[in-house]
Amino acid sequence: MFNNYYFLRQLSRSLKERLVGMTLGACFSQSKDELMIGFYKGGREQWIRASLIPNFNLLTFPLDYQRKKVNSIDLFKDAIDEEVTDIIQYENERAFLIQLTSGWGLLFKMYGNRSNILLTHEGEVHAVFQKRHIEDQNMDISSLDRELNQTKEGFFENGLRGSFPTLGREVQGYLDTKGFEVQDQEAQWNLLSSMLNKLEQPNYYVEEKDDQVQFLLFKLDDATTLFETSDPIEAANEFYFRFSKRYFVEREKGPLIKEIDKRLKQSKGYLKKNYARYEELTENARFEEIANIIMANLHAIPPRTKKVKLFDFYKDEEISVKLNETLTPQKNAETYYRKAKNQKLEVKNLEANIQQKEGEMEELKKHRDALNDLEMVREIRKYIKTNNLQKLQKNEPVFPFRKFEYKGFEIWVGKNAVNNDLLTQRFAHKRDLWLHARDVAGSHVVVKWKSKQPNFPVDVIEKAASIAAYYSQRKTDTLCPVIYTPKKFVRKRKGDPAGLVVVDKEKVVLIEPAPFSETLT
Repeated sequence: MFNNYYFLRQLSRSLKERLVGMTLGACFSQSKDELMIGFYKGGREQWIRASLIPNFNLLTFPLDYQRKKVNSIDLFKDAIDEEVTDIIQYENERAFLIQLTSGWGLLFKMYGNRSNILLTHEGEVHAVFQKRHIEDQNMDISSLDRELNQTKEGFFENGLRGSFPTLGREVQGYLDTKGFEVQDQEAQWNLLSSMLNKLEQPNYYVEEKDDQVQFLLFKLDDATTLFETSDPIEAANEFYFRFSKRYFVEREKGPLIKEIDKRLKQSKGYLKKNYARYEELTENARFEEIANIIMANLHAIPPRTKKVKLFDFYKDEEISVKLNETLTPQKNAETYYRKAKNQKLEVKNLEANIQQKEGEMEELKKHRDALNDLEMVREIRKYIKTNNLQKLQKNEPVFPFRKFEYKGFEIWVGKNAVNNDLLTQRFAHKRDLWLHARDVAGSHVVVKWKSKQPNFPVDVIEKAASIAAYYSQRKTDTLCPVIYTPKKFVRKRKGDPAGLVVVDKEKVVLIEPAPFSETLT
């Protein structure tokens, strides 16, 4: 309720008692959303700090203030050394004017996120503090006073919002909890009159409810009272202290905790997917067993057979085994042995990836718990810097491609057709090496060029080629032809579907498809 009309009316009365007869001695800003206004009389000072940060529009009233020597700009210079003659509260409006001699004035327009401080002269706007509020330049100050019929009869005729539009959401919410909407007009007027009496001669409360600090002119039944006073200036200072502490702490660590929670959620999804794949591979890892069964029955398999029934001596039952009719039984067994080898490599990679991701999650949880325990902005900033969390603070996007590193070279792999286009058209440099399984659908693969090692080693090309083959429709083939070329020879024609490109110059390597591992397969 800080920007509520009923509080500002009490505040302006209290300011009048303090400021009339004092002289405006300073008006300056040290940040874009804060204005410092200083008054003096003899050895006495009174300051007004106007904090007009979005969602944080508050006034506080320190008795002294030490101005910084840097990053400070003087404002409203024309009114300096003018004396305060009066403070005018506009009727039914969230605005008041500190009237100065020579026709000058400081207009406080406390409209929530549209709050502003205006310098006026002879009833016209002369300058504004927050220039982003363009409409304030042409404000009609003479129209700020609003006469409303707030009698019982006026309430019966115009309703609550028509007669009392300045009550604010806190008062409206309080009335709703008392069943205001379902009562007859007489009962409503009685309830409203009781509330208006509290607002006319209030105490001021800093209340805490649902971990939120609130400023009110009445007590809530289900909130904790942190502070209570009958002095509006004292109340404003106390609320600023308590609210700003929460506000700036939350602003400092809130987005970071939100980003951590987001990444934890993504990591859970990643682990769920990889655990499912791991379970699928380990429970159905029969390629080596099938190869052994074929080798034990070479004599029983007719040539050019697509499918054969063989005795499974592991499970003591007959099973059906698929074969490549163009290969001999022994070559079919070799194919199954190779699949088993690739499967073991994939399991090994999954185990490493799962372990790494679980470690990352534990680290993120540790940071989240530590940040939740910190209550000082300085401590939070120190923790962020010490633990190198700036990258989370900047909300850096997750890397869009699969990424591997082999012998100092980064290998990037597209995930789908659209992602392939993104990799090749936007992320790949003309000197990067581009690879793709020949004549089949598959991932685009890019090996990043290094200025200190301009030529790609043969084993790096073969490693990237095996990955390109693995992430293609030739994944299960014995050998797969993979084209490779500098990215500058890869182009996309207008109108072609996602992932489709034209290669103007290419070389081919015949390679065994394999998932990434540190050793060359």
